[in-house]
Amino acid sequence: MIDVTQHLLATSRTVGSRTIEAGEARAVTISQTYDADLDDVWDACTNPERIPRWFLPVTGDLRLGGRFQLEGNAGGTILECDPPHGFRATWECGDMANWITLRLNPAAGGGTRLELEHLVPVDAHWAEFGPGAVGLGWDLGLVGLATHLATGAAVAGGEGQAWAASPDGLRFTTAGGEGWYQADVASGTEAAVARAAADRTLAAYTGADPAASASTEG
Repeated sequence: MIDVTQHLLATSRTVGSRTIEAGEARAVTISQTYDADLDDVWDACTNPERIPRWFLPVTGDLRLGGRFQLEGNAGGTILECDPPHGFRATWECGDMANWITLRLNPAAGGGTRLELEHLVPVDAHWAEFGPGAVGLGWDLGLVGLATHLATGAAVAGGEGQAWAASPDGLRFTTAGGEGWYQADVASGTEAAVARAAADRTLAAYTGADPAASASTEG
């Protein structure tokens, strides 16, 4: 059973700016602390036998310089690897090239602090959907990781999809979208622009009417 409120309170979200070779980019970062040791979290995030238990089936060569492919999702190349503290990889969907960086460190109060940064070029897709387009996907993924680390159970696949469509799952996704809206505004984006992007993203994830949120905005 996923404690939606606890998971939301345990998650931090930030949006920052970067300059890359291709131009302006945004760093969408999500972080959370798990009651699990560093080696266990590292193994859950990098072992091809465990990744499908909380995320998606993966194929390829999961080592420095190797390429990977997540079933029905992104693929990429592992650019840096520092076991058990993190890795950096490209994140490629069609003709869209992003980058992800995973950082793992012992938490001050025990357990392991995970920080995932997703670097996204500022383009038409970003202008339309903002940080939630990638952020909400990671929110949902980390729900699966938290449950897997706590119970050892496999929570991906049909079970994970069913939960995401349940009232609790929809409440979680809606609250996560609001969190990314707030992070976007905190980064300097005009509130109205951030709200419109957040509503479009939430509609894409849940099928909600983006005009409904805008019409009730105070």
